[in-house]
Amino acid sequence: MTKSLMEAAVLNKPFEIEVKKVSIPEPRDGEALVKVYCIGVCGSDVHYYEHGKIGRYVVEQSIILGHELAGDVVKVGKGVTNVSPGDRVAVEPGVPCGHCDYCKSGRYNLCPDVVFMATPPVDGAWAEYVTIRSDMLFKLPERMSYEEGALLEPLSVGFHAMNRGKVTPSDRVFVSGLGPIGLLAIQAAKMFGVTEIYASDVVPFRRQLAMEMGVTATIDPINEHLDERIKELTGGKGITVVIESSGNQRAISETVKLVNRGGRIVLVGMPVTNEIPLNINQLIDGEIDVYGLFRYANTYMPAIQALSKSNVNIEKVITHKFALSEIKEAVELARTEKETSIKVMIYPNKEKLEQ
Repeated sequence: MTKSLMEAAVLNKPFEIEVKKVSIPEPRDGEALVKVYCIGVCGSDVHYYEHGKIGRYVVEQSIILGHELAGDVVKVGKGVTNVSPGDRVAVEPGVPCGHCDYCKSGRYNLCPDVVFMATPPVDGAWAEYVTIRSDMLFKLPERMSYEEGALLEPLSVGFHAMNRGKVTPSDRVFVSGLGPIGLLAIQAAKMFGVTEIYASDVVPFRRQLAMEMGVTATIDPINEHLDERIKELTGGKGITVVIESSGNQRAISETVKLVNRGGRIVLVGMPVTNEIPLNINQLIDGEIDVYGLFRYANTYMPAIQALSKSNVNIEKVITHKFALSEIKEAVELARTEKETSIKVMIYPNKEKLEQ
């Protein structure tokens, strides 16, 4: 019996990606088949496309990238009761084992056996259809768009950063780096009730977009002294939480200088080097808490609830839209035009792109 086919964007090796016909996956027991409405291009996708690896994860065979998606359930496997065909859903792309100590303690993002979309050798969702364990699907409220559903994945990183940093409405938050994660961390902070949010980036376009998305003020880290400007902007009160999302070595080092004594630092951006100097005496003397962050855990439902009841607009991070057939152009734009692009969104059905 011939299997039904779908279009998928397949990365064969660095810089070589093609849209071709592959078999539509069949949902196994406990899984659902989702028809992809839209899917974002993540920085990790671009990195695999350009370099063929990220750390210990190496593209050794052809792979389908993409993990930020929303769509419609079209078929369910045996035993699935939480979703039904026709449901609009967001997809949490990492499937943990559910049995290890990390999973049992609620920190399933640290599960050593997690199967994460678009992380070699696991295929992702730059395709018309994808299967996933049904408990990783979250129904979208009627008024929430598919685009918002797809953006729940990077927004979840911002939500997890707020949780890790124990952020409350009384905090004054500084976000370093205004890529998609930094900008959505700002929106997450707003949903956590924070009203004083400051941000920095070397790209003027990104600083302007941050202002449009509601930050209190932005800082140019090249032409302004961060610590002096922060003191000026906060009336000398300073910053209680720093969210570092740029991964820049200097920016990471400066977090200790920028945060108040007793403050918290959340390190989100991955630097290119493993060792970065920090003022340890200042860290100890100031009782500064430093938190690492790896993806997210238990964020989708809270993010859906908070987003659906807020006036926050996360879709402003979408700067470009492409059909799946234009995937090469889309990834090249994301790779080369960082000063004018933030989040590139892909649509397997070209008609949805034109709506």
